Amino acid sequence: MALGRRKETMAVDEKVVAFPLSGRTATVRRCASELEDIHGEAAVSYWRTECRSLADSLVKLGCDEDDIREQVMAFQTEVQVEMMRRYSDRLAERAGSERFGP
Repeated sequence: MALGRRKETMAVDEKVVAFPLSGRTATVRRCASELEDIHGEAAVSYWRTECRSLADSLVKLGCDEDDIREQVMAFQTEVQVEMMRRYSDRLAERAGSERFGP
């Protein structure tokens, strides 16, 4: 009796690791710029749409809900930091121009 080869397969738990949303500098800067120019309900609507779109892209990659939530929250923080940085830069620019005025 010949011994037949049995092919054994092991289930490998593969997980796609998405590039972190908070590291997407161009997207962070674009959102910060957009949010500087809109206010009120328009800003809320824009922000929800943007965050939902980013979350949907992570869903398509197979990320779980907890990971998506963490990534979107980190992205939101980075956008807020970028907005503060831009505001601070504008204040410094104004202060500099007033100091060295006409």
